[in-house]
Amino acid sequence: MVAWLVAFSLPALLNLNRKEHIMKLFTKQQEQKLLENGSPEQSGLDHIPVVKLFLPGSGCTWLLTELDPECPDIAFGLCDLGMGFPELGNVSLSEITSVKNKFGLSVERDLYFEAKYPISVYARAARVYSSIVESPSVLITYVPKKRDTHRLD
Repeated sequence: MVAWLVAFSLPALLNLNRKEHIMKLFTKQQEQKLLENGSPEQSGLDHIPVVKLFLPGSGCTWLLTELDPECPDIAFGLCDLGMGFPELGNVSLSEITSVKNKFGLSVERDLYFEAKYPISVYARAARVYSSIVESPSVLITYVPKKRDTHRLD
């Protein structure tokens, strides 16, 4: 995933204003929640996504649940580059903010996204549908019947 992002927009990696752009992706409240979710005390829990990022005009979408407090450039979430293989994992915010589509547009935050389920539900549905799914009627079918734990599987 990282190699694709670097190849997609290498000149943008030289942008010295990346940190400013990264901060515009989240509200202060969202950033605080992402950092809280990334704390050692919250490690491994099945968090509800805090923010949805997307690249306009492409299939690239990220549902983020955590930021690493020691390295806030690294986020964790469900990453979908629009190639049919969404996956849970870490992503570099400076890399995704460096990407531009063919019209020169950058990654944006979905202002209207409100997650209803833990990230594991979105991940299960994404594995079946080969992309991130937001339809409540689809997602409800991937909610576990019995939850023994609140840890990611």
